[in-house]
Amino acid sequence: MITIALSKGRIFQETLPLLEAAGITPREDPEKSRKLIIATNRPDVRLVIIRASDVPTYVQYGAADIGVAGKDVLIEHGGEGMYQPLDLNIARCKMMVAAHPAFDYEQAVHQGARLRVATKYLKTAREYFAAKGVHVDLIKLYGSMELAPLVKLADVIVDLVSSGSTLKANGLVAVEDIMDISSRLVVNQASLKLKRAEIQPVLDSIASAIKTD
Repeated sequence: MITIALSKGRIFQETLPLLEAAGITPREDPEKSRKLIIATNRPDVRLVIIRASDVPTYVQYGAADIGVAGKDVLIEHGGEGMYQPLDLNIARCKMMVAAHPAFDYEQAVHQGARLRVATKYLKTAREYFAAKGVHVDLIKLYGSMELAPLVKLADVIVDLVSSGSTLKANGLVAVEDIMDISSRLVVNQASLKLKRAEIQPVLDSIASAIKTD
C-alpha cells in the first residue's frame, strides 16, 4: 500500500492532474466527504487528507509514503527524514514582508530599529531578518495576519501573498520579497528504499506531467 498525504483546497485541486498522470484518481471528493482516508482507483494507493502543516510530519515518520507540501511548510518543519525530489510548480505564491503605508519600513531598517513582526512562519522570518542584520521581536499568529499592523500589534507581517487582494483590502502594502513559494513532492526516505519498485513509477509519471514556465 502506498499512502499519499494531501491537504484540502488549492494544493489538492492542483495535485489532481499530476496524480491522474500517474494513473491515480480518488474515489471521492475530499471537499465533500468527511472521510480522512480516501480510496483511489488503484487498490494499492490511498490518500490521507490532513492539515497542510502536518503533511511533512506524516511523511517524516512514515505514516505516509508520499506527500505534497508547500515550500513554506517544509522550511518551518525542517525537512528531516524525507526527500524532496520534485518541485511541482503548483500553488505558487510569494513569501513577503508587508506593512501599513504609514510605516516607513526602509527607514526603520536603515536606522537599526527593532521591529515587531507578526507571522506564523517564525523560522523563515527569524532567518531572513537575521541575514539582514535586523533585530526583531517575533509574534506568533495563526491567521488574520493583516490585522496585526492595523491594531498596532506589529510593525510588519511576514506572510504568503498570492494575488495581493487581501493586503489591498486591508490597506497594507508589500514592502519586500522574501522568496518564491511552490508546492513540493516529498517522500519518506525509508519508503523509497523499501517500496522503490512501487513508488518510483509514480514519481516518474508525476515528474513528466509537471508544467514549467
